[in-house]
Amino acid sequence: MLNKFFQSFRPKEPPPAPDPDAELALGALLVRVAKSDRMYKFEEISLIDRILARMYSHNAIEAARVRATCEKLHAAAPETDTFGKLIRETTTLPERLAALDALWEVVLADDEESEGEVKIVEDARRAMGLSAADSEAARARILERNGAEPAAEQP
Repeated sequence: MLNKFFQSFRPKEPPPAPDPDAELALGALLVRVAKSDRMYKFEEISLIDRILARMYSHNAIEAARVRATCEKLHAAAPETDTFGKLIRETTTLPERLAALDALWEVVLADDEESEGEVKIVEDARRAMGLSAADSEAARARILERNGAEPAAEQP
């Protein structure tokens, strides 16, 4: 009897994460990039919220809810290319390029590019069917928007 009583206080199994659409896939990739250095900073969280609000016309609360769902999707951990392929198959080229810009925006938020962050962006870029030149152009746009000079191309 005591066992049943204590079981009533245990949390039930969480509901399964929703099937991702392009928005949730991009959000999960943004979370994956932000968490890749094992430091998920408030600045990165709020940036992801602003990106989701800007790209999908959400208010701040809606964007935070979407990001929370994306964090769960990231934790469920489909591969990066799964998210990228979903974006490729369900969005237009301009939307995919905007997604690439958003990924670079999170990478460059702290003015540092870790190897793990860049790998995630490059894996997503390939899965989205975009070129290395598209990625370099997106990176340069974000650096310019942030007021930094793009580094010279590496051989």
